[in-house]
Amino acid sequence: MFWILNLIFSYAASLFFGVIFDVPKRLYNTAGIVGASGWMVYIFFSEGLEIHKIYCSFFGSLALGLLSHIMARLKKEPAIIFMIPGIIPLVPGGLAFDATKSLVLVQFSKAIDTMLEVTLIAGAIALGLLFADQFWKLIISGTKHTRRKI
Repeated sequence: MFWILNLIFSYAASLFFGVIFDVPKRLYNTAGIVGASGWMVYIFFSEGLEIHKIYCSFFGSLALGLLSHIMARLKKEPAIIFMIPGIIPLVPGGLAFDATKSLVLVQFSKAIDTMLEVTLIAGAIALGLLFADQFWKLIISGTKHTRRKI
């Protein structure tokens, strides 16, 4: 039941943020699937393999980025249309709220630890998307190079 609920809610979050970010209506479902896939990779690494949140965020955003590029190719749309709504479930908003709350309650050591974790998670998400983009460019340039030889 845990896995099904995570799949449903991450799909809904990505889909509705796709609506907010003005994704074309015919791509709502695809944006939701891409976001849910990235989140399910995160949950698999987090709950299934019990890896730290920072690494889970990296692998989730890597999967999200690669799937965004694949869907962009299939749907003939820019990859950013799938990345932005898909990244929403991975964003550590609750953790950032906890860091801010700790600051307001003058618990500085807890706030610093939490802010550092938020920063590292955000960096891991950005790095995952960057690696996915570079990996995709490497794949595309390899296929273009292979086609010229034939």
